[in-house]
Amino acid sequence: MYTLFVDTDSDMTPELCAKYGAKLIIMPYTLNDKEVKPYVDFDKFNGKEFYDILRKGTLPSTAALPPQAYIDYFEPEFKAGRDILYCHFSSAMSGTFNSMRLALEELKEKYPERNVYTVDTLSITAGSYAVAIEVMELYKEGKSIEEIQKWAETEVEKHTIYFYADNLKFFAKSGRVSGFKAFMGGLIGIKPIIYVSSEGKMVSIDKGRGRQAALNKILDYVKKLQDDIYSHRVVIGHSDALPLAEEMAAMLRKEFGEQLNIEFVEVNPTIGGHCGPDCIGVAFHSIHR
Repeated sequence: MYTLFVDTDSDMTPELCAKYGAKLIIMPYTLNDKEVKPYVDFDKFNGKEFYDILRKGTLPSTAALPPQAYIDYFEPEFKAGRDILYCHFSSAMSGTFNSMRLALEELKEKYPERNVYTVDTLSITAGSYAVAIEVMELYKEGKSIEEIQKWAETEVEKHTIYFYADNLKFFAKSGRVSGFKAFMGGLIGIKPIIYVSSEGKMVSIDKGRGRQAALNKILDYVKKLQDDIYSHRVVIGHSDALPLAEEMAAMLRKEFGEQLNIEFVEVNPTIGGHCGPDCIGVAFHSIHR
């Protein structure tokens, strides 16, 4: 008997967790000096309202959860005699997982027979979502922790995401993208193309001049790297840019056909503060990242 946890940095919502029987870990952010907890301080994420605040110049910030937060999430499951499987966003992107380690050290002293197992998606937002939603389906089917972890050994590497940065100041502030400084310096209209590597880190790999060129670049990567694309979701993530996401979907369907299983997700606010508004990303099943 075990409980599955996912997190909001994987674009998971309370509705999805209710559908699959999982539990949600909330990753907060700070906006105008006030900490905000998604789905605690609001019921529904209003993407337009949030990203309009960013468009006006506000830069949100994030911080790692404290160890006590993980204790509060995990201890009730341990008390009930359940182990935990946590499918989470890339551990290479946040210090929050050190807090989790400290929390587990404390919990292990009280519940030595209980364990937390993990599936690291080695990704973020729509890329992490694409892995986590398949893990949730396996969980709902009754698969064991061992079966899901074995699936993850090969499948995590085959779920990739490519996206572009629309406004360079957000990613520049975050400092989380390798090679990003090469695109700075006031280059008008340049949209860096970023992917998440096998190490779970964001890497700037290409660029397009203008949004259309950036969409074309992303399509080229999907064409080059896709593997068994019809058997898996193609997840298009956007930060209050649904018309552009729909344009990206039309380009994909023109290339691969109407049978393509496309799902749209809006980039959660915790990660949205790092990427900014008007970004588009495509997560898909690939031969490699």
